[in-house]
Amino acid sequence: MRHPIRTLAPLAAALAAGPLLTGCGAPEPLPEVTPGARPSTSATKAAPATQAPAAARGDVGGPGTACALPVSFALAEKWEPTAIDDPENPEFAALTRQGPAVMRCEVSAKAAGHLGFLRVWTAGKGSARTALEGFVKGEENASKVVYKETAAGAVPAAEVTYTVYSKLMEESKEERAFAVGTPKGTVIVHLGGFDTEEHRAMLPAFELARTTLKVL
Repeated sequence: MRHPIRTLAPLAAALAAGPLLTGCGAPEPLPEVTPGARPSTSATKAAPATQAPAAARGDVGGPGTACALPVSFALAEKWEPTAIDDPENPEFAALTRQGPAVMRCEVSAKAAGHLGFLRVWTAGKGSARTALEGFVKGEENASKVVYKETAAGAVPAAEVTYTVYSKLMEESKEERAFAVGTPKGTVIVHLGGFDTEEHRAMLPAFELARTTLKVL
């Protein structure tokens, strides 16, 4: 399924976590979902070092799936992918571009009960680490940036964790992404979230994407 480029809802735009909306209609209301399980106060002091992947309930990126991508990976149950229509249009650059990357696919966690998304971006050929660094530099108010070398499926990957400060919420929230090189360019898979607690609740879906990724 594809849809036209949409504008961000006011609150979601400020948090960089809300869904993209249709460009011609009234903004959709914030999703009426029950947020995911929240860690205790002591658990929120530091991000978990490792996270077990979620169980796979489908995939995205391959032939016949919602998004045509240079890679494929498994999706957690009820996570719903949607292709971004006309992402190269300069009119929508503020929504679909970050650093050297262009957004190609948005995977919503709304039906799974979370406020957040996996978003897939592509950049030109070259070092995955360099593309990832450019992606993070394109994120306003990013700090506490930590890179590491890892693997995505059977291929080498670069991964980053960082925080983004929200002026509206007056607090920082965690985000992370990984990048892999493919013959068609670099692919970046990013996980945001409404806040740090929602972000951490969605980490199993992020790990599922990373560990099951295949270059097409």
